[in-house]
Amino acid sequence: MFYFQLVIMAGTVLLAYYFEYTDTFPVHVQGFFCFDKTFSKPFPGPEDESKAPPILVYALVTAIPTVLILIGEMMRFFNKSAATQERTIMSADCCFFSPLLRRIVRFLGVYSFGLFTTTIFANAGQVVTGNQTPHFLAACRPNYTALGCQTPMQYITERRACTGNPYVIANARRSFPSKDAALSMYSAVYTVMYVTNMFHTKGSRLTKPTLCLTSLSLAVLVGVVRVSEYRNHWSDVLAGFLTGGSIAAFLVTCVINNFQQTRRPAVVPLPLRPLPPQATLSVPSVTLPRVESPLEKLDGVPILRSHDHQPSLCPAPPDVLLHSRRCISSAV
Repeated sequence: MFYFQLVIMAGTVLLAYYFEYTDTFPVHVQGFFCFDKTFSKPFPGPEDESKAPPILVYALVTAIPTVLILIGEMMRFFNKSAATQERTIMSADCCFFSPLLRRIVRFLGVYSFGLFTTTIFANAGQVVTGNQTPHFLAACRPNYTALGCQTPMQYITERRACTGNPYVIANARRSFPSKDAALSMYSAVYTVMYVTNMFHTKGSRLTKPTLCLTSLSLAVLVGVVRVSEYRNHWSDVLAGFLTGGSIAAFLVTCVINNFQQTRRPAVVPLPLRPLPPQATLSVPSVTLPRVESPLEKLDGVPILRSHDHQPSLCPAPPDVLLHSRRCISSAV
């Protein structure tokens, strides 16, 4: 199972690489209207000159959740009492992990998987749709005279309509959804859900809201910068927010169960089977010898016994022998 997860992670990273840095999946080429004002915004320059460059966005997306998860797990581990700490060591197919290291690897591994998955979804949407950015015509530089554009309602479908830099034109066709907005919102939602579920601060009630609002504000700020610099439309940014937030919510809720400790199923004791009835030992009956009373031997006169339910002739005196003779003489 551990190796299978590594294969899935490697495949996700490889697919994200092919979408991002190779031409394996060509971008769909859409046409445009002549003099379309939607795509006539000024060219904002390369991505590195943005107020929120991709390098800064990727650094924040990677660093903020990692630092918070490390701090949260260490606080949780060292604040636990010795009686409630998990003492077992989880073993994979090749390695042994302590409870602290196991949780950190689990949460950061799922976060990394979601990060690459969000990149794949965003790149796949851009490749399939091929929607143009607001500065597409500035990057395309179409020759309207050669294309015969007479009215704004004329639709251009020629692939060689653009005369600009092919690399810049290819990037200008990748607008929907916004990848930076998707990654920022994914990181923010994942961080907010982790802080909400795992941070239990007793000294200050404003720590959790401050961290959550800061993460969400940074994600929204990235989207605002993308729109203000004419690099994406509002619809592209909103689609990116929806993509990243949905992936983060799904992974936290369904994959790692809101960062809670995985509970092993309780071992139910098997019901005890009733033992087979043992054979009753047959004890042979022993006949005890009959002991005759000395009163029965006196003068050959039978004396009634008390267990025969017959009334006796006289009460039992202290001296049995003397009293029996009196009873006999009185009867005669």
